[in-house]
Amino acid sequence: MFYNKMVQSIIDVGTREDKIINIVKAQQGLKNKSDAVSLVLNVYADAFLETQLRPEFIERMNKIDNEKGVKFRDIGELKDIISN
Repeated sequence: MFYNKMVQSIIDVGTREDKIINIVKAQQGLKNKSDAVSLVLNVYADAFLETQLRPEFIERMNKIDNEKGVKFRDIGELKDIISN
């Protein structure tokens, strides 16, 4: 859950990170660095912090779950199957 309340933060970033922020700002046509930082944080949150499974992932797992499996009696037999 994200809030729209604005807060001010003073952050220290290195030269490389500052260049990245400027590149994102220019590429996306953003007004200022704050917008660029917000965009990067939102992209990160969507990619890595999502709490629910994405529909594509669920669909892929269901497809794999419905595939016919390979039966084996022990690990040795499984290794033989995999190596062939």
